Amino acid sequence: MMRNSIAVSRFGGSLQRADGFIIVAVLWILLMLATLATIYSVYVSRSALALTANDAGLETELLASAGLELAAYQLLAVDKDDRRTHGDFRFRLGRANLAVHYLSEAARIDLNEAAKPLLVGLFAVLGARTPDAERYADRVIGWRTEPKAGAQDPEASLYLAAGLSYLPRGAPFVHVSELWLVQGLPPALVEGALPFVTVYSGQAAVDVLDAAPEVLAALPDMTEDRLDDILNRRETMTIAPKSAADLLGTNEPITTTKGGNTFRVDVLIKFDDGRHASSQAVILLGSEKVPYQVLSWRDGSDDAPARLRGAAAR
Repeated sequence: MMRNSIAVSRFGGSLQRADGFIIVAVLWILLMLATLATIYSVYVSRSALALTANDAGLETELLASAGLELAAYQLLAVDKDDRRTHGDFRFRLGRANLAVHYLSEAARIDLNEAAKPLLVGLFAVLGARTPDAERYADRVIGWRTEPKAGAQDPEASLYLAAGLSYLPRGAPFVHVSELWLVQGLPPALVEGALPFVTVYSGQAAVDVLDAAPEVLAALPDMTEDRLDDILNRRETMTIAPKSAADLLGTNEPITTTKGGNTFRVDVLIKFDDGRHASSQAVILLGSEKVPYQVLSWRDGSDDAPARLRGAAAR
């Protein structure tokens, strides 16, 4: 009888230990499941945020592309000779209001095509003394000029003497940002010049109908009085002059009223939820295979005209 009692006691103790082990195991499993659920919840939340950001980015890209397409359509809808060199329009698409501005790239000075007097004039307008402006223009021309084969390159020697780790390209500028690399140009001068230069117009002449006042002021023999008169006449013209001489009173070979085939397009977007976005593209019209070609694209541009920013806000 005692043996049976001892056996029952031992058996009961084993059951208690087994029950305790099972409880601990179950608690560990529950803890692991809770941890996995927490990790999964965080993953889902972060994935949702990432997808939301991707959706917003995709929506912005599609809207900017729509603005670019409409600008290209307006430019291509008329003959080249009747094409406007600038324009603004607004439209609504989806959950956003868009404001679009396009402008002939010929309104800027092409770093690869501009003659030295125009470069000198620009640097002088931006505050350089005439001797310095001429030297800076020489450096720009030296950067884009291919060295003669078999001959010593004096331009490269300047870069070596300055202790720079690179040499001038010896070929056309690929991007206006290369201006930062041109030997001897002060950073403040480069920063001031960037809004008025391009590598996309492909022509030496500047479109005087759309050029900024700083670009017009860079023209040879330009005075403040002449500049004010030109700007006033340009503002009040109802019909664009056929030649630069009609506006400037002189037949400068570095001026034109033809906008060319390259345009800069600014697209400003205001979403209904208050978000804002912007893009800037440079397009070339009339290529052989497609109606237009995108030469440059930049998101978050703040170069758009003030009137366009106001239009997007409405």
